[in-house]
Amino acid sequence: MKRLLLSLFFTLCASSWASAQEVPEKVDPAVAQEKGCLSCHEGIEDFTDGVMMETIHAMGPDYNDPGGCVVCHGGTPSGLTAEEAHSGSPVDLVDIGGPHTFYPDPGALPVAEKACGQCHDGYAERLTKSLMNTEAGKLQGNLWAWGVIDTYQAIYGNYDLVDEDGPTPSVGTDTYKEYMTAYVEAHPEQIPMSMEQVPDVDVDAISQHPEMAGITYSRQQCQRCHVGVNGREKRGDFRGAGCSSCHVPYSNEGLYEGGDPTIAKDQPGKLLTHQLQGTRKSKVKHGDVEYSGIPTESCVSCHNRGKRIGVSYQGIMEFPYGSPYDASGGKQPKLHTKNYLYIKEDLHHATESRPGNPEGGLLCQDCHTTVDMHGDGNLPGTTLAQVEVECEDCHGTVSKFPWELPIGYGEEFGEVLDGDARGLTEDLTDEQYFAYEYDAQDGYLLTARGNPFGNVVKSGDKVIMHSASGLDFEVPVLKQIGIDGTWKSPNAEVAMMSVGQHMESMECYACHADWAPQCYGCHVTVDYSEGKTDVDWIKNANSRGDNGLTADAELGTNGLTGPGKVSETRSYLRWEEPTLGINGEGRVSPLMPGCQVITTVIDKDGNTVSQNEIWMTPDAGGTKGIDHAAVQPHTAGREARTCESCHNNPKALGYGVSGGRFLNGYENGFTIDLKTETGALIPQQTQVQSQAIPALDHDLSRIVTEDGEQLVSVGSHWPLTGPLPQEMRERIERTGLCMGCHQNMTNEDLWSQVNSPKFVTNDEHKAVMDAALKAYAEEQSKK
Repeated sequence: MKRLLLSLFFTLCASSWASAQEVPEKVDPAVAQEKGCLSCHEGIEDFTDGVMMETIHAMGPDYNDPGGCVVCHGGTPSGLTAEEAHSGSPVDLVDIGGPHTFYPDPGALPVAEKACGQCHDGYAERLTKSLMNTEAGKLQGNLWAWGVIDTYQAIYGNYDLVDEDGPTPSVGTDTYKEYMTAYVEAHPEQIPMSMEQVPDVDVDAISQHPEMAGITYSRQQCQRCHVGVNGREKRGDFRGAGCSSCHVPYSNEGLYEGGDPTIAKDQPGKLLTHQLQGTRKSKVKHGDVEYSGIPTESCVSCHNRGKRIGVSYQGIMEFPYGSPYDASGGKQPKLHTKNYLYIKEDLHHATESRPGNPEGGLLCQDCHTTVDMHGDGNLPGTTLAQVEVECEDCHGTVSKFPWELPIGYGEEFGEVLDGDARGLTEDLTDEQYFAYEYDAQDGYLLTARGNPFGNVVKSGDKVIMHSASGLDFEVPVLKQIGIDGTWKSPNAEVAMMSVGQHMESMECYACHADWAPQCYGCHVTVDYSEGKTDVDWIKNANSRGDNGLTADAELGTNGLTGPGKVSETRSYLRWEEPTLGINGEGRVSPLMPGCQVITTVIDKDGNTVSQNEIWMTPDAGGTKGIDHAAVQPHTAGREARTCESCHNNPKALGYGVSGGRFLNGYENGFTIDLKTETGALIPQQTQVQSQAIPALDHDLSRIVTEDGEQLVSVGSHWPLTGPLPQEMRERIERTGLCMGCHQNMTNEDLWSQVNSPKFVTNDEHKAVMDAALKAYAEEQSKK
């Protein structure tokens, strides 16, 4: 049996007996003996098909359950009532390491090791230590911006965890293990050997240390999206826990549409259907639709906040209006508690493909590997530490095919690589054999860290990506495009072939990210007065029952709460081409606003102990904690951003929108009313229209001054992260190019020799500049 064994029912105990067919309150003993769990659940979907389901069916009768439900869920199949059936577990099953009691959600951590782990050994342990569960990077970045911590070290996670088997990964090729062992040694702050559960807040100390409210903010707002808890009970956020977070489908509406008569079909919070979604071999049949792979929206149930890469990949960004109106005059329904505006989807997500490829987009799992998703057994503290893939792994560079690149290409961290070509492989890793096995053809391509892409192969002079959806795509390979001369535009050829520094110093998405969501100014109030409380996701995560469910699993409760009540809003939203900076790997990358917290804190006695305060970080010797973070926006377009969008754009260089000349005066606030010509207020009774933010004396989009002073924190994890260096900005900046020629317009005699009486098109204008350059070159050659 080769695939994660997951299943249903994360709220079965709490669900009401449903409607369509009658379910007995008590089962006849003869029926229970004959049908086991199906005495009540007859009509439920087989969890999957093929060898996995055949094995489950074959094992079931050994535990008096013909359907095999007990193999994953435990319980007592001969029980005559729901209470009896949903308790205990067959002794023989417990003895071989199976469920020790009834598991409503067999995928939930940590019981998954006794359910899914019966066949898929090690997955639950790796997932427990992965970023999907610890969210260590999110905690570090948030607490850095709040001034709670002053180190790049990943100190805190959602749980107390220790990496007991050391820095060598438990999975992967020998090359990968060697690479990552050295990686841990080089970056111990980002892959620590242990981390602590983020602490509770001492409410009594808030008046003296209001910055500690950042922990409350994390516990209530940020930590709900890890796989140790269930999804928030909001449209688009419903999901299972642990393995079931990804491998069991939940619709945005959270309604069950399957055939189990015991699951209410009108109560949100249910799985869509009791079926496994995984790889190409796990077919989900629902109504008239059959699909394979994990739909993007399953990933987006979590990846809709923070870096927002899930919704960005789909092409949407939150906005406040909710327009256009529907037929009844209402606004759009809230999704993830937000309204959305369609901008432009990532080219990999778009159903419109390149000529020769089938219509259809890529799923997240088509690029992201099992290590990216499940972890490798280490304790990563940031996304860069866990994710092993780079764009060049499939597309190569203009000078090298992917298999000609050395291991580590794309994450050099400022070092020069001198390794041999990584080559190809015909072998998969042990855990990859659980997935769909594709023909290696000329060999599987390798990731930047040396693991095979089980779904990407070399086939003659082509690279083929096999999507989990069932579609097969030819990947455009840059070196082959250069050999064939099939560039789509001269801009592309110049940018990638003629200016080699672009490829060597920049991330591909520095140019190819069409846009990025930019949420400027995170205004947060944390109010501890009058016993105010809200859901504490860390408390829920660490309050787990014997059956694997956390305290938030029961529908309608959201579980345990903690002191304080958070409310938040922002200054403004933008979506155009982002600012550029340096990422943790030392490459030019898009930046987006990170934790730009502007804080108001009210203590337990109702006193405002912090109003619109910005905390300071040690970044660049001391900067404001309104962070900008390097990001892969997942908004790639086939046509890259224009040369001018960087070389003649102060925002791209870090100087802010239009050079930071707008949106100033935050530090003063303003009052609008009747005023004299000198600005004196005339009425005696007025209100401040916009409160002052004392420390904010520049636009939130401005990160560095023209003479190199860094104003705000840029990244919190990696020492190389920061604004574009002064020397690089001076090389990039080409403002004034127009005036190189057009300053001569005031010289009528000279200008009349080159000016045209008719309108000059762009192509004609370029031709004039080309002629001028060649004339200058000829003149220089004569010297």
